[in-house]
Formats: sequence, C-alpha cells, structure tokens
Amino acid sequence: MTRIAETDLILNSDGSVYHLNLLPEDIAGTVITVGDPDRVAEVSKYFDRIELKKSKREFVTHTGTIGNKRITVLSTGIGTDNIDIVLTELDALVNVNLKTRLPNHNLHSLDIIRIGTSGAIQADIPIDSLLVSTAAFGMDTLMHYYKQNTNPEGEKLLADFKLALPANCAFLPYIAQCDKFLIDKLANGLQQGITISAPGFYAPQGRQVRASLAVKGLMEAIQGFRSGDQRIANLEMETAGIYGMAAALGHRAVSFNVILANRVTQKFSSKPNEVMDVCIRQVLDRVTRN
Repeated sequence: MTRIAETDLILNSDGSVYHLNLLPEDIAGTVITVGDPDRVAEVSKYFDRIELKKSKREFVTHTGTIGNKRITVLSTGIGTDNIDIVLTELDALVNVNLKTRLPNHNLHSLDIIRIGTSGAIQADIPIDSLLVSTAAFGMDTLMHYYKQNTNPEGEKLLADFKLALPANCAFLPYIAQCDKFLIDKLANGLQQGITISAPGFYAPQGRQVRASLAVKGLMEAIQGFRSGDQRIANLEMETAGIYGMAAALGHRAVSFNVILANRVTQKFSSKPNEVMDVCIRQVLDRVTRN
C-alpha cells in the first residue's frame, strides 16, 4: 500500500480532515447532506439527541440519534466542486488510517442521502413535491477527473443525451447513477426521474438576466429529451457529483429533490420553508424505519 502524502490529504493540527474539521468518530454510517448550512439545524432538530456540532467554512456538521439510528447531517454548500471535497474527506474518515496515512484493509460503505431544493422542467411535476433522482447528467467537469464505471444502461442514456444537445454545446456531459439498493429501500412510492446537475444557477440552467446565453436551445433540448420511456425531470447543482463520487469511492447514494419551482409553468412555491420541513420529516421517517 502507498502512503498518502501530507499534501494529498491535508489534516488539521488536531488530526481532523482539513475542510470538514471532523475526526473518524464524529460521523455516522448514514450521512444526510444538505446544501445550505442553516438547513443542518432544520434536520437535526428532529434528532432525539445531538452528540456533536462542528463547523468550518460552509461545512456544518451535526451528529446524533433518532431512536437507535445514528445519523450525521452535513452541509456541502453549493456545487459539485464542494462535493469533491465533502465526499473525499468523508471517505478518508472511514477508509483511511489518518495516523499512518494508509488505506484501511477493511473498507466501509457510507449511506449518503441528499435532501436539496430543485426546479422541475416538466409541466406535470407539481411544485411542493418530492422527486428522487434515478440518475444525473453532470454538466460540470468533476467526474472527468476520476475513473468511472458505467453500466450499459447508463452508457445508452448518456449517448442519447449527447445526441439530443444543440450542436454548439462546448461541454462534455457525464452520467452518474443512484444506488439501486438505497432507492429501492427509501424511495418506494415517490416520483422518480433523471436529474441535470448544472455548474451554475443562471445561464447553465437556461436563465438569462443580463448576460447573453451562448448555447441557444439548451433548455428546450433538455426538456424534450427522451430515451425509451425515460426523461429529464429536474435541474439542480450537486446530485451528479454525489452519485459519481459515491460510486468511485464505494459508497451508496440517493438524492431527494424538493421541487420548489417549475420552469415550464413558471411557478415558485409560496411556502418553501414549510415544504422543505415536510420533506425533511418524510425522508427522516423513511431513513429511520428502514
């Protein structure tokens, strides 16, 4: 085994991982990720007991229990660049001996469950609903830096998606898929669909404020995409990175999308905080009883 260099995996003076400021004992085997640091407390307020609170930069972590279930909730901030940091450091906490800097002989798999906001791009997906990502097309570049293993179904979806994009697209998308075990376990009865993970909120998601869009027809191509009976359901900014990094590192991941906007009907939720709270409780109930 090769020792991991100090500059490849940076540790703080107390031995915690550099960005998350966490030690191995600080995290549970089930990790809920949220984008907004303020949303961590909105999840952990439903814990029966909170044993740990730590924060550094945009990364806020609470670990506690609901009944006999130990859970960590952690904020990632916005975007797949932060997901690269969060997933790599979470993996190091469970799969690297931070003292010897050697990978552990016995590797552990975390269950990583995203709860995040999203916008639907199909008219029949109602706002204030919950949607689970079966797969995600990454419009960023994160997973082009890592070796990926895709199955034939994923390769077919990605090939069909590339063909559907406008001819002047300058980016190369990738696909990352949910963990089948987790989606079967936690998403029964919920609407499902393919997600787009964009590298920005405005032009990368087809919004125009003042700067002109370079890729005309991108949103129309995304909305009209079909591969067999599959379609793209929603837009957000992290799921493809979470799915891709989890698969590359041997973890299981599933993404729950709280639909606060519908880009087709141009409606936005009138009660986003209340809707998020309902969805948090729904996901926690599924996590703790399964």
